[in-house]
Amino acid sequence: MPELLDTQTIDDHVNQLTGWEKEGNAITRTLKFGGFPEAVQFVNKLVEPAESMNHHPDIEISYNTVNLSLTTHSEGGLTDNDFQLAEQINKLA
Repeated sequence: MPELLDTQTIDDHVNQLTGWEKEGNAITRTLKFGGFPEAVQFVNKLVEPAESMNHHPDIEISYNTVNLSLTTHSEGGLTDNDFQLAEQINKLA
């Protein structure tokens, strides 16, 4: 089981990630695309890294906007898994 991170470690990780913010027990990022097809294509790219890590983001699509939220639900907060997946997502963005 992954371990919850302390506040300082979370802040350090968030400061190193482009585009991500801490919101409650999660980190979030919003991305905008040219249109709905591009937004869906991006979300489809997230399947492989999320499945390979067995760690899945909460995703909301609204036309050309994708809102992502990462938290380790089983632990009730942020773990290294969230930041590892955020880094993978940044590479795809």
